[in-house]
Amino acid sequence: MAEPERPQIYLSTPPEIELSTFPARLAKVLDDHDIACLRLALATSDEDRLSRAGDALREVAHARDVAIVIDAHVALAERLGLDGVHLLDGARSVRTARKALGADAIVGSYCAQSKHDGMNAAEAGADYVAFGPAGASLLGDGSRAEADLFQWWSEMIEVPVVAEGALSEDVIAELCQTTDFFGIGEEIWRQEDASAALAQLIAAMG
Repeated sequence: MAEPERPQIYLSTPPEIELSTFPARLAKVLDDHDIACLRLALATSDEDRLSRAGDALREVAHARDVAIVIDAHVALAERLGLDGVHLLDGARSVRTARKALGADAIVGSYCAQSKHDGMNAAEAGADYVAFGPAGASLLGDGSRAEADLFQWWSEMIEVPVVAEGALSEDVIAELCQTTDFFGIGEEIWRQEDASAALAQLIAAMG
C-alpha cells in the first residue's frame, strides 16, 4: 500500500504584526519551506490596518505562488484581491461567503471541536474544515480537538481537514496520518528564528 501523503503546512500570521519587519520574516519562511496557504489572522477589526497588512502580505505570498486568505472578512477578501476567507463561525457563513466570492475562491471553516459543525460546513461547500485546538491549550475552557475526531474525519469525509492550535512535536507526530494540513502560527512566530522552529515541527512528521 502507498504511504499516505504528508500533511501540508497552512501558515497563519500572529495576531499582531509590525509591517516594517514582518513581511521580511514571512518571506524567509516561505522561501525556506513549502507552504500551502497563508492566513491573515490579525486580532484587530480595524479595516485600515487589515487592508495595509493584506496588501503587504499578498505581495509576499503571491510572489511565491502561495494563496492567502483572511479571517472572517469576506468583503475585504474581495477588495484586497486575496484568494479567499477563513470563517470562524462554523458552518453559518459558508454559503454566504461562497456566493459572495464565487466558485474559485477558498472558503474554509473553523469548527472548534464540533463534528456536527464540520459536517454542515462541508455540506455547505467549504473547501476545508479546521478543528482545534489540537494540543493542550490554556485558552477557552481547555477543550481540545482529540485525535479520534481527526481519525473519524479522515475515514468518513472527503473534504480536507486542518489540525490547528497549540501544536507541539508530539501532537504533530500523533496526527500526521489523519490530517491533511497543520495550521501553524504562534508556535513559530514567538521564536526568534521562525523558519528553524517550523523545520523542527515539520521534522516531527517523520
